[in-house]
Amino acid sequence: MAKEKTDKLPFISELPKQVGLGIYYGLAVVLMLIVVLHSNQLADQHTELLKKICACILIVMSMILVTAWYDKLMVLPVELFNSRRLIWRLAVNDFKKRYAGSYMGVVWALVQPVVTVLMYWFVFDRIFHTRSQMVAGGIDVPYVLFLTSGLVPWFFFNEALMNGTTSLLEYNYLVKKVLFKISILPLIKVIAALFIHIFFAVVMLVVACMYGYYPTIYTTQIFYYAICEFILVLSVCYTTCAVVVFFRDLTQILAIALQVGQWATPILWDINMLPDNLKWIIKLNPMTYVVNGYRNAVYGDEWFFEHFYSSTYFWIVVVALFCIGSLIFKRSKTHFADVL
Repeated sequence: MAKEKTDKLPFISELPKQVGLGIYYGLAVVLMLIVVLHSNQLADQHTELLKKICACILIVMSMILVTAWYDKLMVLPVELFNSRRLIWRLAVNDFKKRYAGSYMGVVWALVQPVVTVLMYWFVFDRIFHTRSQMVAGGIDVPYVLFLTSGLVPWFFFNEALMNGTTSLLEYNYLVKKVLFKISILPLIKVIAALFIHIFFAVVMLVVACMYGYYPTIYTTQIFYYAICEFILVLSVCYTTCAVVVFFRDLTQILAIALQVGQWATPILWDINMLPDNLKWIIKLNPMTYVVNGYRNAVYGDEWFFEHFYSSTYFWIVVVALFCIGSLIFKRSKTHFADVL
């Protein structure tokens, strides 16, 4: 009991509702002012005004929803932080257990993505000469580097989402325990997938160095975009892991959706190949922001805050997904034990 108390965060768990809402309102107002005062003289002013109006509407809607559901929304973040040490231990154990008993162990987790990158590189660069099309589009980088910096975040998203979705099914014996906080199970899977992602991020930087793109100050943005993707996939997992308990076919639907999503995200191709009237549709995909961010971190020279509206849109979507996921998970978890 004493150890459990030391793991708790009194500031959050005992934070008065009025203070918590006040902090959120303050942050929302600051963000709204930044959006309104931001100016890009090179962009179309009508489009800029439309972006500002949409952003302000979304922020105001979030304030209304947080006010109405504050108590329910705070349950999940508090549970996760209070169980942080247990989460870390279980994530490490999950990673080790996944490859226990095989001769090559964790190497198998690395082989398939590497083979996939090599296959795509051979087909698109050597056979279809995609690199020449990229040069014509204004991007003169080795295609294998362009491809790797796009596939590395996608592999993480794919693995984390699928494993996080089935986390309750895999650990069903823990779900049936009354005292166990099942809200930590999707997070355990996402953290376990992050271990593999770290390895591939290092491989990506090595490939960049081989082609003369050495780390710069912009490379530090990999940490920012990794956090973005981590929170994004975790937010989605809380919805999918709750739904799949009652609708098992969701895993097959997700597998198909991820196949389509890989082509709907500018991973194998560059977004600048599209006409301007179609780019905004692709940019609605949050993973477009992450993939382009990884590429800017590896061989670009732009900071994430230079893409102001893209960053604002991404975080608004992530917050909305997390709120939706936490509400669905909280409402459904009382029935998990009965179904499993």
